This record gives sequence, C-alpha cells and structure tokens, in this order.
Amino acid sequence: MPLSLSKPPDPRDPEYQSLERRVNFALHVGIFAATVSGMWFVRSVLYADWDWTIQVTGVWALLLLGHAIWVFTKK
Repeated sequence: MPLSLSKPPDPRDPEYQSLERRVNFALHVGIFAATVSGMWFVRSVLYADWDWTIQVTGVWALLLLGHAIWVFTKK
C-alpha cells in the first residue's frame, strides 16, 4: 500500500512530517543498497582485497539502523 496523505500537504502537519521521514528513510535504504551492493560487486569482480568495504558496510548499516529507530519511534 503506497504512503499517502489524507489532506493537502502542510509541512507543519505531524502526519506530513511523519510521511516525509519515512520517504527519506526509504531513499536512504535505496542508496545504501545500491552503493553497498555495487561496492561488493566490484570487489568480487576485481578479486580485490579491500578490507575497508567491511568497515564501510558496517558503519553505514549502523547509521541506517539508527535512522530506522529514529523514524519509526518518533510520533
């Protein structure tokens, strides 16, 4: 079911702010998935020994988890 507003958009409306946070989180998840999967794909194709990919993925995943907690616990 797509996210939608029940009334005209108003940036001060809590329902609008909640929808905006969820859309921003979805965008963050999409950018994370595309970047990390591309990074790991290039790493595997080049047989590269990039230790930093593990750290980048882990740190970004923790930031994404923090973003998720903030989005879904804020009313």
